[in-house]
Amino acid sequence: MRYLVNSLLVLCIVSLFSCNLYAQDLDDLLSDLQSEVATSQDVIATFKATRVINGHSVEMLAKGDLEFRIAHRFGRLNTGAVDLWGLDLADNRIGFDYGITNWLMTGIGRSSFNNVVDYFLKARITRQQTQPQNLLQHFSINWYSNVMLDGRPNPLGSWTEDIDQRFSYAHQLIIAKKINDRFSLQITPTAIYESYVPTAEDQNLRFALGTAGRVKLTNRVAITAEHFLRIPFNGSDISPDFQQNNNSFSVGFDIETGGHVFQLHFTNSRSMVERGFIQQTNGTWANNDIHFGFNITRNFTL
Repeated sequence: MRYLVNSLLVLCIVSLFSCNLYAQDLDDLLSDLQSEVATSQDVIATFKATRVINGHSVEMLAKGDLEFRIAHRFGRLNTGAVDLWGLDLADNRIGFDYGITNWLMTGIGRSSFNNVVDYFLKARITRQQTQPQNLLQHFSINWYSNVMLDGRPNPLGSWTEDIDQRFSYAHQLIIAKKINDRFSLQITPTAIYESYVPTAEDQNLRFALGTAGRVKLTNRVAITAEHFLRIPFNGSDISPDFQQNNNSFSVGFDIETGGHVFQLHFTNSRSMVERGFIQQTNGTWANNDIHFGFNITRNFTL
C-alpha cells in the first residue's frame, strides 16, 4: 500500500513538472512569435521623393502634408552657345500635392509645355515589410491615375469645339522594392489614353513599361535613373505618332537639404506629365537632345 501511495505521489510530481515545462515552452514559443511580429515594420525611403525624375515613385505624402513642387527643364544642350546650351530656353511645371490620408494623396499642376493642367490621385495598395509574411509584403505597390487637359488654342487647327478632345488620361501600377539600404528598384506598367490623335493611323490607347532605380551614395545624396519603354501596337507600330517620338530616359541626383529634396538631372524629355514625357519625347541621347533640369520641393504640415 505504501509503495502504491509513493508511486502515485511520484507520478503526480512528475506530471506537474512536465506540465510546467510544457507551459513554459509554449510561453517561450508565443513570446518568440510575438517578437517576430513586433519587429516587422514598414520599409521606408525606397525613394526620397514622390517622383523619381519625371515619373512618380512609390513614395507617398503623409496625412496632412502639403508639398509645393517646381519642376524645370532647360532647352537642349546641343543648341550651343547661341542659347547658352539651352539655359535661355525652359519649360516648367508648378504644382501642389497633398496627403489626404497616409494611403491616399492627390495633386494638381500647370505646365508651360502645351499649357497642360493635370490632376492626379495616388493610392497605396500595400507596403514592403522588414519581416514579410506573404508575397505582397515583399513589395510596395501603388495605383496612380492622372487626367491632363491640353490648354493650347487649337494649334493643329483640327480640334472641334468639343472640350473632350483636349483630355488625356494615364493609369499606372507602381511596384517597387528596396533591395537593401542603398539600392531600390521600381517597375511601372502604364496605359495612356489620348482623346485626340492627329491621324487615323495613330492609336488612342497606348501602353508603356517604366523602370527606375536608386543608388544611395551618402546619407544625403543618391543617384537615380528612369526609362519608359513604349510598347508598339500589335508588335509593329507604323503610326506617325509612334515613329516620330522616342523612349524617355533620364538620370540624375537627389540631394536632401533639410526641409526639401533637390533633384538635378539630365533627360531627353521636355514635358513633366505622363502623356508628354512618355508619348511626346522627340529627342534622343544619341543626338545630344538632352535637357538639364531640376525638381525642387518644399513640404508643409497642415
